[in-house]
Amino acid sequence: MLLTPSPQLPGTDGRKMSKSYGNTILLTDPEPEVRKKLKTMVTDPARIRRTDPGDPDKCPVGDLHKVFSAPETLAKVYDGCRSAGIGCIECKSWAADALVESCCPFRPGATAFAGPGDRHPRRGLRRARARAEQTMVEVRTAMRMSLTSETPRETLR
Repeated sequence: MLLTPSPQLPGTDGRKMSKSYGNTILLTDPEPEVRKKLKTMVTDPARIRRTDPGDPDKCPVGDLHKVFSAPETLAKVYDGCRSAGIGCIECKSWAADALVESCCPFRPGATAFAGPGDRHPRRGLRRARARAEQTMVEVRTAMRMSLTSETPRETLR
């Protein structure tokens, strides 16, 4: 059973999206970078010329549309691609619009613990963990709870 319309997100090179492949679009990527990455993304291999009809079901950009685009946009993609009424550049632009809109709510939270100039929130993980630990000490004190030696620290994180 599939939980999403697309079994896996395609990366910018058409393979599955993976940090080890270096083909990811990160939630923390700024909008211009998302658009730049999508501009170079591979499309339907059968669609060589702009006038060739395509198949969004065989296109990695089509898979992104299935996950992130509104039904109206998805219908335009299917119709325009199959009839060669739109080009891949326009299709990628619509995908970028949908990705940016979908990921915007995550950006402030994802970058909240990153330091100045840090693009990756993991770099602020130590600071976040220390702040959370301090908060938990205050919570336990207020609730008159103590950390016993039998309680594994990992269960409290």
